[in-house]
Amino acid sequence: MALHKNGLNVRTINYHIVAIRAFLKFVLKNDIDCMSPEKLELAKTPPREVNYLDDKEIGRILAAPLEYTKNEIQQARDFAILQFLYGTGLRVTELIQLKKQDIKLDSNQFSVVGKWSKLRSVFATKSAIDALKTYTEKRSDDSPYLFISLSRNGFGEHLSRNSIADIVRKYAKFWGINKKVTPHTLRHSFATTLIKKWADIRAVQTLLGHASITTTQIYTHVDDKHLAKVHDLLEG
Repeated sequence: MALHKNGLNVRTINYHIVAIRAFLKFVLKNDIDCMSPEKLELAKTPPREVNYLDDKEIGRILAAPLEYTKNEIQQARDFAILQFLYGTGLRVTELIQLKKQDIKLDSNQFSVVGKWSKLRSVFATKSAIDALKTYTEKRSDDSPYLFISLSRNGFGEHLSRNSIADIVRKYAKFWGINKKVTPHTLRHSFATTLIKKWADIRAVQTLLGHASITTTQIYTHVDDKHLAKVHDLLEG
C-alpha cells in the first residue's frame, strides 16, 4: 500500500513482492521462523499491450537508413541494427552485447546468453546477414563489439540501450509512423509476423527465449483478421 501511495504501478509493486517472497524463502530455508511466502499475493495486472508494425511499416523503417542517412558507416550500422532487431527477434540487451566473434558471416545461426543467463540459438534472416557483411566491411576499428558508438567520446564502445532506442525512434519518425516504436516493437513485430504466417507457437517461444508459453501466447491475440482466417477453416 505504501508503494501504491508513492505512485508505483501494479507491475512494479509485484516485482517488489516477488523479491520479498524470495527473501522469505531464504529465511525459511535457514530454519528461521517467519511468515509463509505464499501469504504474499501478487496483484492482478492488466493484459500486456503489444505494439507491432504492419508489413508496410516494417518495410519502411528497415529501409529508412538507406533513405535518410548520408554517412556511409553510420548508414551501414543503423541498417544492420534494424535488420537484426527484426530479423532475429533479439532483445535490445542481447543485441548490444554481441561481439564480432559471436557471429560467423557464412552462417545464419549463432548463440546468445539471454535472460536468466540462458544460452539459446538465434537465427538471422539473409537480409540481416547481408547487412552485417556490408557494415563490417566498412569498419576499420579493432573494437570487439559488433554495434559500436561512432561518436568521438565513446567510439568503439558498444551502444547503450538508449542509443538503440533513439535510432529506432528516429527512423520511425522519418517515415511518419505515429505509433510508439521501440526496439521491443520490432521484436513484437518479428513474433507477430511468424504467428500470422502459421508458425508453431512452441517454435516462436524458443526463438524468443521465453521461459513460459503463456508469455508467447499474447501474440496469438494481436490480429483479429488472422484469427478470423483460422475460424474460416471450419467453413465448408
